[in-house]
Amino acid sequence: MKPASFRYVAPTSLDEAIDILGSHGSDARLLAGGQSLMPVLNFRLGQPSLLIDLNRIADLAFVREDGDRVAIGAMTRQSAIETDPLVARHVPLLAEATGNIAHRAVRNRGTIGGSLVQADPAAEYPACMLALDATLVVRGRDGERRIAATDFFDGPLTTTLAEGEILVRIEVPKAPPGSGSAFIELARRHGDFALAGVAARIVLANGSVARASLAACGAGPGPVRLSGAEQALLGSRADEAAIQSAGRAAMREVEPESDLHASAAYRRRIAGVMTARAVARAVERAKA
Repeated sequence: MKPASFRYVAPTSLDEAIDILGSHGSDARLLAGGQSLMPVLNFRLGQPSLLIDLNRIADLAFVREDGDRVAIGAMTRQSAIETDPLVARHVPLLAEATGNIAHRAVRNRGTIGGSLVQADPAAEYPACMLALDATLVVRGRDGERRIAATDFFDGPLTTTLAEGEILVRIEVPKAPPGSGSAFIELARRHGDFALAGVAARIVLANGSVARASLAACGAGPGPVRLSGAEQALLGSRADEAAIQSAGRAAMREVEPESDLHASAAYRRRIAGVMTARAVARAVERAKA
């Protein structure tokens, strides 16, 4: 199928894009990588009157250090994040998760901002943002505002972005000393959306878990922070009993639904297994 007719503009500055978006509101859609938006348009599930292409705004594509954080522009390609040395050094969880997103051709076009704004419950990046305690910076005509990842996702395919706002960058805390991370998911085939996946960052101090940050994808109406599983690990020696306890806690926290790919019960079970595996791998890396 082909999309319904629409007008197309390609601004070259963020201010210009914000002005155009603010003038058209809900009648306009933003085009980033297009890997999610174009199928929606082609199947006429969405019929905006105006498409605003962000690909000519060079200021929105970058990876740079910003004190104790790594700042990533919303238009940064997923393949760039996958291979960036700053990401590998300071936010290895994000680099590892990126390798699970679809296939190389998709990652060459897809952007981190596009994925986050799409807010697909099975997508890897939203879960990573929760586990990494990231901050998402958005801008509109009234200026910038900062949104904690825990407050950004608002249900299936919805966020707390206000009308006229554009996601401009993501700020991710650098991995602290003594930390290890892991991202593990189960999919029917490589490149498919995960039946369930878990992002984990573990910080050890004197052999015990000082901090645990866990989040799941594919296991609810959006990314799920696994706070119960985190509590099960805190203060423990991260032995097998503690790791399995975290897995059981995760199973109680997720709220998956049945679909043609898997039953809710199976997704729940997989979320627990993926939690235990991700934690075990993160602990192993923290000890290395």
